[in-house]
Amino acid sequence: MRATSLGLMLAISASPLQAQQAALDARTAQAIVAGCAAHATARNQSHAIAVVDVGGHLVAALRMDGNGSGIIDFSLAKAQAVAAWGFPTAQMEQAAKETPGFANAPHVVTVPGGVPIWSADGKTRIGGVGASGEEPADDAACAEAGIRAAGLRSSRVR
Repeated sequence: MRATSLGLMLAISASPLQAQQAALDARTAQAIVAGCAAHATARNQSHAIAVVDVGGHLVAALRMDGNGSGIIDFSLAKAQAVAAWGFPTAQMEQAAKETPGFANAPHVVTVPGGVPIWSADGKTRIGGVGASGEEPADDAACAEAGIRAAGLRSSRVR
């Protein structure tokens, strides 16, 4: 994906969400993907990006140039993990060390790059983003950038 596709996706994400999101819709998911892609392109990186709702169902995805099919599968697994558990995959590694058996539980991914999506007010979890294809810290930064670009939060506000 380069200039033409990226331009279209950036046009979709040009305005952050105005209303509080109670659910993740396709337009919002596409804005998250566009934000991730813009972040990656600015850093000469290439990610596979998956956005899921709270049930772990795919809403939007993009496999940027240079990534194989396994990378998109891994980004989807990261997104589904955070949808299931409600906390970033970066924290799942520590949880697996501290809790016997956790690493073998369903939808556990112990590699950074999966980030939960919260409403703009930070009170409602609405889904998850998974990014893969670069260093794990870069994958997580990409997911965070996409969430911010859509005017949403990556953590709960208490």
